[in-house]
Amino acid sequence: MNNRIDQTEVEITTPRRSATSGSVRWVGKGVATVVIVAAAATAFHMHGSSAAPVAASPPPSVSISAPLQRNIEGRLGFLGQFSAVNRVELRAQVGGTLTRINFKDGDIVHQGDLLFEIDPEPYQIKLSEAMAELESANARLALATRELARAQELQRSEAGTAENVDQKVAEQRAAQAAVDNANALVRDARFDLDRCKITAPFTGRIGTHLVSTGNLVSGSRAGTGPTTLLATIVSLDPIYLDFDISESDYAAFQRSRENQSGPLADTVTLSPTGDSGYTRTGTLNFIDNTLDRASGTIHARATIPNGDLSLTPGGFARLRLATTAPQPALLVPDAAVLEDQTDHMVYVVGEDNVATPRKVEVGDLRGGLRVIRSGLAPTDRIVIDGIPAVHPGSKISPHAGSIRFSAKHGDEGAKS
Repeated sequence: MNNRIDQTEVEITTPRRSATSGSVRWVGKGVATVVIVAAAATAFHMHGSSAAPVAASPPPSVSISAPLQRNIEGRLGFLGQFSAVNRVELRAQVGGTLTRINFKDGDIVHQGDLLFEIDPEPYQIKLSEAMAELESANARLALATRELARAQELQRSEAGTAENVDQKVAEQRAAQAAVDNANALVRDARFDLDRCKITAPFTGRIGTHLVSTGNLVSGSRAGTGPTTLLATIVSLDPIYLDFDISESDYAAFQRSRENQSGPLADTVTLSPTGDSGYTRTGTLNFIDNTLDRASGTIHARATIPNGDLSLTPGGFARLRLATTAPQPALLVPDAAVLEDQTDHMVYVVGEDNVATPRKVEVGDLRGGLRVIRSGLAPTDRIVIDGIPAVHPGSKISPHAGSIRFSAKHGDEGAKS
């Protein structure tokens, strides 16, 4: 009743409107009618749509195959760094002015090649003095020898005394000692003169010269005094490859060598940085005698032939070390292995064409394929292509695929 009173009050207080106001009132009623009809049509459409059947999407088409079976040797992989077998700092053993440099920085030099020359004149003078002293000592020795012979002859003819003979013997021995001393001085002077020419101690690559010609260099034959570093030279063929073995890998290596005897002589294969495959071989010839407790590793070294001199000390290479004889193994494409936090899995397809995830234990890459250590059987069918469209427990449309082993593929370490 209150509503009716309100409406009456509005009609009384509202002034009389023209015909135009009535038109507006009729337009408003028409708009409301249209809105109601549209809402009803929308509701009918939604009801009809929900009643229509939804077409099911076809199962995804994927490639499946059984794991590839192949005999695979056990091995360990490492990252190593090359180092020179021989490395020498070329230092002067005698002092003087550097007069000649007989190489270009970075050259390959051969054993015996002349590299540096120090002004030899002071040492030539010293040698000349020593030789003159030797000549004088030889003359005194010759005189002492003749006088001794004369004294002995006089003694035999009873014209001389034994005391005179003894004196001549002493003089002859002193003269001989002077000759020996002069000979030593000559050898010493010749030694210094020879050290004015510094030659390559072995064949290798020489670095940059650190002293230019005209500079005064210091030398010490015994190394007790200051010496001038002129350059460094490193050997290149063969070359070392140094690497560190973790404690767990070292234990596996030791187990694989329990039945072996004789010196350590294991073949390793390596792939230097920039090479596409493991094309080089070397020999493992050293393993240290203690583990480094700070890093949990033990140092090892292989010797690598380097006849083409392409390997350089300081460079890096990946290295493989075989630990067991070839044994049967299952391999799958690496893309078929999915990571689930710390685990790995593959999709196995059953007889009903339903893809089911299965946990597996993986190894390293071989021939571009991932080694499966456990979790699969040779007869299992696994999804090898089209994996993004597969969901656990979903039905698939499989077609036969193939797994191929690539002997030239650059393999890496274990999947993590």
